This record gives sequence, structure tokens and C-alpha cells, in this order.
Amino acid sequence: MRPSTTRALHRWIGLACALFVLLASGSGALHVVMTWTQSPPPRPEPPPGFAPAVVDLPISALPDDLRIRSIQVRLLNGEAWYLVASAEGPRYFSARDGREEPHLETRLAFDIARRHLAAAALPPEAFTYARRLEAYDREYAPIFRLLPVHRIDVADGRGTRLYVSTVTGGVARHTDDRRQLEANLFGALHKYNFIPHKPTRDAVIVAFCALAFLASLTGIVLFFVTRPGRARSKSA
Repeated sequence: MRPSTTRALHRWIGLACALFVLLASGSGALHVVMTWTQSPPPRPEPPPGFAPAVVDLPISALPDDLRIRSIQVRLLNGEAWYLVASAEGPRYFSARDGREEPHLETRLAFDIARRHLAAAALPPEAFTYARRLEAYDREYAPIFRLLPVHRIDVADGRGTRLYVSTVTGGVARHTDDRRQLEANLFGALHKYNFIPHKPTRDAVIVAFCALAFLASLTGIVLFFVTRPGRARSKSA
């Protein structure tokens, strides 16, 4: 390929992928700025401890039809509960008398959220149950990994939202209006989240990456074919 053709190709490909480079570099800088502007979440209150004496019911006394995958012990208001991860989903049984409590998961989610923000000393009425997420959405993205989670909204003047996992006993994501605004901006610039269809979004990103690769490759070729030593040898 003639140097003039390579130069023209490099120029037009570089122009085509310039927007991609600007977005990638700008959003990369934004990602660093977010670590400066966003303070870390408060240190959560540790889960309450309990003595073995509060567990009166042996595991063998649980219903025989349970297809158990794992069992954990959770303490809520001084009472111990078995959290049974079964094929049908999480189920809760009293570790004292074996009764099942189908609504304990919501109560446990509230307890985890309150302990997470214990340093803020918020009243119980500041916490509102929003919904249970079985799938990822625009705010709770796949990067956070845990499902299902419970969204708890907090009336603290910042629009705080907590995504609580009752299985792990912790908060999978802590965000608020300001954090989410910066996250949405980063997602739009860096991940092209303004394109709702994921296969299309991935195709656009791959296309721009390919253009950036070609622009770099043609630049390297031009460096060697137009270097001063080579030009003098041709003129001689």
C-alpha cells in the first residue's frame, strides 16, 4: 500500500474513532474523580452475636421434605432462626420451636439495612421497603452479582437506596441520588448505556475498538515507511 493511501486511511479512521477515544478517556477520568467526590459508605454495625443456648431445635427436627442446600443461623430481636437455602428458595424456621415464618425475610432485610446505617442514628420510620429484585436493572447492574436482593429506601435527605442480601447478611449496594447521577454519567460515556439493546451496544463498542486498533496500526506503519532514513535511501 502506498504511503499516501496509508496516510489517508489513518487520518479518516483516526477521525472516526476520535469520539470513542474522547468518551473513553473522559469517562476514565470521571471514574477517578468519583473516588474523590464519593465518601465511602459508613462502617456497618457488626451482626449481633448469640450464645449456643438460644438454638434449642436441632437441624434434624426440620421438615423432612426440605431439599436443603445450606443452613445459616440468623438472630433477629434476640431470637435465633434457621435460614434454609432450599431448591424452592430461602425459608426461615425458628431455632426454638421449629415454626416457619414466611415473612421473616422482609424483617431481616430491614434489620440489615438499619445496622448498615447505624452510625446515622436514623429512626425506624426512615426506612421503607421498596421491592424485591429477582433480576438486574439499570441501577442494580450485573456487576453487583448477588440476587435476589431487597431494595430499602432511606429518608435521609440524600435519596439513599440500599440493596440488601439476606443470604449474605450484608448490603450488596449502597447508593444515593448524587452517587447514581455520577454512575449514570459514567455508564453513558464509558459503557454506552444510552443504547438499551445490549447486543447492539456491544457491537458498537467492538466496532469503535476495531477502529482504534486500525488507527494505531496504520500509524505504526506510517512511522516506518516514512522515516527519514528510508526516504533518503529511496531518493538515492
